[in-house]
Amino acid sequence: MTKAAVEVTAPADAVPYSLLDTIFFVVGGVAAVWLTSLLLELSFQWGWGQVWFIFVFWALLAYLVLPRLHRILTRLYVPDYFIGRARTSDGLLGDPVNVALLGSGPQVHGVMQAAGWTLADDVTLASSRRIVSSTLLRRSYLEAPVSPLFLFGRQQDFAYQQEVDGTPGKRHHVRFWRCPPGWLLPGGLAVDWLAAGTYDRSVGLSLFTLQITHKIAQNTDAERDHVVGAITQADPAAELRVIRDFSTGYHARNGGGDTITTDGDLPIVDLRQTAAALAALPPTDTSPGDTSPTETTPGGRLPGDSRNRRPAPTIVGAIFVGARAVAAVLLAISTVVFRDAHVGSLVRPATGLGITEAQAEVAVSIATVLVLIFALAYVLLAWFVFLGRNWARTLAMALSTGAICIQAFDVLHGGPDITLVSNLPGLTLDILLLLALSSKRARDYALRPRKEPKRDSSRPAGRAPL
Repeated sequence: MTKAAVEVTAPADAVPYSLLDTIFFVVGGVAAVWLTSLLLELSFQWGWGQVWFIFVFWALLAYLVLPRLHRILTRLYVPDYFIGRARTSDGLLGDPVNVALLGSGPQVHGVMQAAGWTLADDVTLASSRRIVSSTLLRRSYLEAPVSPLFLFGRQQDFAYQQEVDGTPGKRHHVRFWRCPPGWLLPGGLAVDWLAAGTYDRSVGLSLFTLQITHKIAQNTDAERDHVVGAITQADPAAELRVIRDFSTGYHARNGGGDTITTDGDLPIVDLRQTAAALAALPPTDTSPGDTSPTETTPGGRLPGDSRNRRPAPTIVGAIFVGARAVAAVLLAISTVVFRDAHVGSLVRPATGLGITEAQAEVAVSIATVLVLIFALAYVLLAWFVFLGRNWARTLAMALSTGAICIQAFDVLHGGPDITLVSNLPGLTLDILLLLALSSKRARDYALRPRKEPKRDSSRPAGRAPL
């Protein structure tokens, strides 16, 4: 009896986008386009000679506007099933999946290290800063991180690389994804791992997003053969078979716009008989409710579900929410220090009468207390956003969406224009906050499954501790 193929494109516990999340995601994209157009309009007032504006305009376009537009559009036209390609975080088709493996995690790690490959660092602020400086100064960084690509709805479990010419600007690298339980390749073959190997030839700008990225060599088959050759030479016990013409569709450009070519063959490397597993690796840790075992890598890191690591968009979003609290505190200080300048906007005197000292004092006191309460509320909201609470993320996005819509409505109905010295900073803060917290990484982190605390097996169920 033939086992039926199981099509999996996302983790089993993935939650579909809610209507609110979809609205926030689209509003963030439209607002980002509006912000960029405002900067373009203001540039003619400031003058194009200001180089810093050109940099700001490029940064907004490359890292906010184009990625969000791609994310919206690719959800409509990119197939949501396995087609032999990974996907970028923006939803674009990434590198071709060109290697499959059978075996355990320790066996994969063992044979790759025996072949002379180095486990890549995770993408963090520190590792990102180091790879930039190493590339510019042409210094070696053997563990340089690789950008995240997605398969089965999650980024690679880990990646290995080989540096070339003593700089991370050129390198061999391969990403690995563990296949979900029960998942079969088209045609019915079961494998444990899929991998995408490509060669970084230089650093340049992405054709699709204008971001700074690595440019890969066109002939991806050469890198595929290099990876497979390294594995089979490192351990003769590794067995190899090749599926001819496995996947040749959708192969034209990768997520960075680089031209790629392939013959579509898929080598399957069987490591189940290999003796190259690392003895130093800890035992496999399988937690209740996990869909697959999580194996610890040689560096002691857990390469499994990346949603359990607090992502940068969540941290940035929490910082932006906290910035609202800081702005409120500064307003409260300004109200107290420059009381006379604020009294007119706080109290409207009766016709023909002036504002008494007592009225001014009461108005300033009430306004200061309300602003400080507002600041405290935003501090708490920022903290819960940082902790990854979905209700806090949703509330923060709702507040920013409301502020953006109010300003847009005001401008469309003849209100004051958006200017740098008035409302542009606040509008920018709301748009950046919305973009950060409506991103897929922030959403996945907020909706991640949380492990319940372990119950003390020595205490009967239902009995409270003394």
